[in-house]
Amino acid sequence: MDFAKDLIDHENVATESGITFLNDTSNGSLTDLKSSKEEDMEVHVNNLLIQAANKAASDMFLSTGSKLYSTVKGPTTSSKLEKDSSQINDYNHLVDCKIYPSKLLPPSSTIEATSLVVVFESFDSLDFVYAKSGDIFYNRNGHFHHDDFIGKPYGCKIRSRNNKGLGFVFLLKPTPELWARSLNHRTQIVHELDSATICFNLNLRPNMVVCESGTGSGAMSHCIMRAISPHGTLHTYEFNEMRAKTAAEEFKMNGVDHLVNVHWRDVCGKPSKSDVGGESEKSAKTLTNDLTFGSGGFNIGQSKAHAIFLDLPEPWLAIPHAAYTMKPNGTICSYSPCMEQTQKTCQKMKEYGFHSLKTIEVRLQEHYVDEVRMDCVPTSKLPRDMNISSYVPGAPNSSSSTLENDQSGHKKSALSADKNSLQVEKVAKKRKLCARPFSMMRGHSAFLTFASAGNKTYPDPNNSEA
Repeated sequence: MDFAKDLIDHENVATESGITFLNDTSNGSLTDLKSSKEEDMEVHVNNLLIQAANKAASDMFLSTGSKLYSTVKGPTTSSKLEKDSSQINDYNHLVDCKIYPSKLLPPSSTIEATSLVVVFESFDSLDFVYAKSGDIFYNRNGHFHHDDFIGKPYGCKIRSRNNKGLGFVFLLKPTPELWARSLNHRTQIVHELDSATICFNLNLRPNMVVCESGTGSGAMSHCIMRAISPHGTLHTYEFNEMRAKTAAEEFKMNGVDHLVNVHWRDVCGKPSKSDVGGESEKSAKTLTNDLTFGSGGFNIGQSKAHAIFLDLPEPWLAIPHAAYTMKPNGTICSYSPCMEQTQKTCQKMKEYGFHSLKTIEVRLQEHYVDEVRMDCVPTSKLPRDMNISSYVPGAPNSSSSTLENDQSGHKKSALSADKNSLQVEKVAKKRKLCARPFSMMRGHSAFLTFASAGNKTYPDPNNSEA
C-alpha cells in the first residue's frame, strides 16, 4: 500500500529560498567590528550584513517554535547563540534550507506486476488480487485476465473477455478501508467506523510504537500502520498459530512488513491451543523467523509502547501487562462486545492507575446519494382566481351581460397566457444531489473503552508471579 512506501524528497518554498549560513570573514564580535578602524569600510559593512543575515537565519531554523526546536537541545534563541561562539559553530550545519525538503509519497497511479488491486464488482461485493501476468480472475461478471490489469491506471474500468464484453469491474487502489471490505475474514473484524474512532482517540501519530493484541484478519493492523508510518512500529499478537502465519504472509505481500512485528503469543498468559499434547515447542521451531512464540505479556520491555489496543475475549487479564509495557501518559483501548466485559476491564484499569476512562459505542447510519430531477419554483405571475363574480348591484342586465362577456374574454386570454408561461416553467427541471437514509442500520458492533496511563511504573507481572 502507498502509505508503507519510502518517502521521496520534494522541493518546496524553503528549499528554493536559498537561505544558508554564510561564512564571516571577521574574527571579532559585533562590538569589535564597530570599534575597529583598520578595516576597510566596505568590508566592515559586508560583515555587518553577514552577521545580521546569519542571525535572522538562526532565528528562523533554531528558534522556539521552529521544526528543529524539539530536536536541537541547547541554546536555541538568538541571544544565547550570540554569547557562545563555539555553540554557534556546532549548529551552523543546521542552518541550511537544502536539508529541509518536503517528504512526499511517491506517485503510483499505474498497476504493475505483483501490485495489490481491489476489484470492485458491485456496491456490496469487493475482492482483491495480486496482479500476475498469465493469471485470470473469475467472478460472476466474467473472466478478467491479469494482463489487462498491468499497465492500466487505478480506477479504470475493465471488461471481460467472454460474454461479448458485457461484464465489467473497476480496479481500485488499495486502502485499509477497502482492504477490510475485500479480505477473507478469518475472524470478526473491526469495521472502518470503529477503526477510525480508535485511531483518533488513541492519538496515533507517525513514528509511534503501538501494541495490538488480537491480530485476527489484520484489518485493524493496516489502519494502525497507516497512522504510524513511515517509521513507526506495530507489535501485533495472535494466540492462534495459523492466523499468525497467514497475517505475516499478507503483511509481506502488501508491502507493509517493515512496519509490523507479528508475535505468536497470548498476552493474557493462558496456554495456547497448540500446547495440547506437548506440541507447542515442536511447532514453534517450524515457524518462520518473523514470528515469536510465547505466552503472557507483550515481551518488548518496560515503558516501550505509546498506545495499546486490546481485542480479546478477556481483556482484563492483559491490563497488568499493559501497565508494565506502556509509557507514562500513554493511551489504551479495549474493544469488547459485551457490557460485562467492559465493566471488568474498567475495574482492572482503575487498579493499575489508569484514569480518564470513557466507554463509547459508534453506530453507522448510511445514506443513499443520487441525483434527482426536481421541478423549479415558479417565478412568473400566478393566474387570477376565476370564481369571483362580476355582478354589480344596480347595473342594468344588458350592460352587465356585456361587461361579463368582455371580462370573461379578457380572463380567458389572461388565463391562457398564464397557462402557457407555467407550462414553459414546468418543462425546465433541475438535477439536484439528494440523500436519504437506508431503512436498515448496522447493529451493535462493540463497546470502545479508552483510558490514559498514569506516571507510575509497574513491575513485570511475569516476574512477580514467579
